[in-house]
Amino acid sequence: MGAKKILMIVGDFVEDYEVMVPYQCLLAVGHEVDAVCPDKTSGDSVATAIHDFEGDQTYTEKPGHRFALNKTFADVNVENYDALVIPGGRAPEYLRLNADVIAMVQHFSSANKPIAAICHGAQLLAAANVIKGKNVSAYPACSPEVTLAGGTYADIEVTEAATDGNLVTAPAWPAHPTWIAQFLAVLGTQITHN
Repeated sequence: MGAKKILMIVGDFVEDYEVMVPYQCLLAVGHEVDAVCPDKTSGDSVATAIHDFEGDQTYTEKPGHRFALNKTFADVNVENYDALVIPGGRAPEYLRLNADVIAMVQHFSSANKPIAAICHGAQLLAAANVIKGKNVSAYPACSPEVTLAGGTYADIEVTEAATDGNLVTAPAWPAHPTWIAQFLAVLGTQITHN
């Protein structure tokens, strides 16, 4: 397996686990990951939020860690990347208003490059109009957006993930073991145990 160059688009109040865990896992298996945010530069950070499921009708939100960016958004050339990761949280809600972000997502889709999105990341996929005819998981509150964008909402357990071609999606961070494993398979990553 050759190492892949992966773009991760984040923003303020990205979900803490949904940015930290995939970022660290992808680095751990040898991939290169550039984390970027519009209007921010390498060395800046974004605020994160921890979303938890505590028996209420929706998730709760608490302050998370700061997440450091390692690439300047304005310097990104999407042609140089093999894959895209879109974490969830509240960031996709406002990132989808940025025309440059939308164009980046559309590039990965039209070039048939692997895309992994989790939780509210589906908001960005829907806004970029790249999920028509696709089976897409997301946080359940995002299911209307998936359907309105022409996708089929994958109503799966919170610990599961859905793969449709080069698109890997999941409902929330409890799906990390499945979501990351499916994304690694789409990337062609092979891990062996001795």
